[in-house]
This record gives sequence, C-alpha cells and structure tokens, in this order.
Amino acid sequence: MKRCIAAAEIGQFRDVVANINRTANFVGLDENGKAIYDPSIKKPVLTFTGTVKLHGTFAAACYNEVGGLWAQSKNDIITPAKDNAGWAFFVETKKDVFVRIIKSLAQMHNVDLTQNNIMLCSEWVGLGIQKTVAISKLEKSAFIFKHAKVSPFDQEKTSYWIDTNGIDSIEDKIYNIANFKTFSIDVDFDVPQLSQNKIIEMTIEVENECPVAKELGEVGIGEGIVFTNASPDGSRHIFKSKGEKHAGKSKVKTLKVVDDEKINKIIEIAEQVTPNWRLEQMITETFDIINGGTIDRARLGDYIKAVINDVI
Repeated sequence: MKRCIAAAEIGQFRDVVANINRTANFVGLDENGKAIYDPSIKKPVLTFTGTVKLHGTFAAACYNEVGGLWAQSKNDIITPAKDNAGWAFFVETKKDVFVRIIKSLAQMHNVDLTQNNIMLCSEWVGLGIQKTVAISKLEKSAFIFKHAKVSPFDQEKTSYWIDTNGIDSIEDKIYNIANFKTFSIDVDFDVPQLSQNKIIEMTIEVENECPVAKELGEVGIGEGIVFTNASPDGSRHIFKSKGEKHAGKSKVKTLKVVDDEKINKIIEIAEQVTPNWRLEQMITETFDIINGGTIDRARLGDYIKAVINDVI
C-alpha cells in the first residue's frame, strides 16, 4: 500500500501568530454554530526551537509493512527512472538503511507500521541541486528534519508528528539537522512583534555563515531557520525565516525590523488606559453578561466603541 503523503507547508511567522490568535481566545460555539471568543484570555508564551534551513529540495522516504519503502518529492512518488535530483536512486541504494531508521522510529514512538505510514522528511542538498549557498558545494547528502510524519491508512484519522530524536547514519550521508547548531526563542503571543528582531538577528547569523556547511568543511552563506513548537499530542506550530542573499534576483518573504522602544511605549500606555479589569467591564456591559448574555463576534464593533468611549 503506497500513496503520496502530503508534505507540510511551512508558513511565515505571521501565519503562526494568526493561528494562535484564532485558537487562544476560542471558547466554544453559540446556538447558531458561530464561534465564541473571549478576548480577555491571555495568549500563551511558547518556546520555539530553530534548526538551520538548508537550500536544497524536499525529499522523503516513506515506509509501511504492507507496501514497503518508497521515495517522494514534495508532490509525487518518484523512482530512479523518474527521479528528482537523484533522490529516489539514493533511497534505493540505501534501502536497508532507511528501513532500519524508520522501524527504529516506529519502535521508539509505538507506531504500528501495519496500520500507519511513516514519512521521514529531509532536505536533499549538495552539488547540482541548488546554487549560491555553501551547502551546495558539498557531496549530495540528506538532512533529516526534526519531525517525521505518521499518516494512518485510514484517512479519516488525523496524521501527527514524531520527534526524530537525533537519528542519523552519517556514514551513509544521512544527517539529522537537529544535531547541528540550533536556536531557541520564547514568543509571547500577546506581543509577538517583540520577538521579530531576535528572529531576524538569528536569521542573519545563518545567512552570513551557514553553521551546517561550516561544520562539514565549507564556508559561505546559508538560507535561514525553521522554528518549531511541538505539542505532546503530535501537533505543532512551525514557521520559516529566510534571508535574501541565497535567492539572487528572486524575491523572498522576510520579516521586517520593528521599533521595540515604540512598541513598549504603546504597551505601557495601553496598560494605563485599558487595564484588564476595565476591558472585562466593557465586555460585561456590551454583551450584558450579568443577565445571561454571551460574547457575540457580530457585536465586536459595539465592544470597540465602548472601549474607545471609556478611554476618552
């Protein structure tokens, strides 16, 4: 049983912020099935681990006990006869290695390979795959991502992510990106913009000198960083931050530097004129909570007007 398993799309920092904003204040549905939000709920502070983003091509080795091993690009099952930069040929020549790695992950995370696929995701980099970056000067190699995807045969069930726990096979040119330099940042999602400058600083560090390539003997520019926060239930928040040097004339979405001092002054003023207890009072009055009313997103404009009048 072989099928093309969807690869994860890695968005931007703003995408993660938007997702957290949607979920953190959600408290349920009203009688009409509309979402109810409580804006007074404090948003979380999450720790993100950053691994070096390598400029190559997405490459996956997938396995289950029924269909065996197969190679994938981002959107297709590939073979040595219809390949992507030699990845399928590499998987075929290292078949025993990939099966051993995936089976060890299954044992480590208690995954039944007769009912599930494991998709071992990696970046395939090196000579002939990309240009401009230091890693492209090295012999072709695979760099396993921090997480592998478990995809059930029953597509009604939810896929989830498992930590690759530093698994590699260096003698076979199969590395694990988490075994190289990593980064860490705590993001307060009440004021996520205060993390932007630190993310940019880390990204520029990698762009100026790729730490993975340097450790393997080549000095030069890198692409950026992938930041991940993983939950025990197998879900995760993930975003990428890239520099511009590797892209040549192509446009790259990058974070913009923010004025930390200005943001902190805004926060200070907001804490003075809109303290939490006043905002909660405006919620109670606008939605008549004391008499059994509920928060209704359709009346957000009324709430904003009440807050503005109170500030004035």
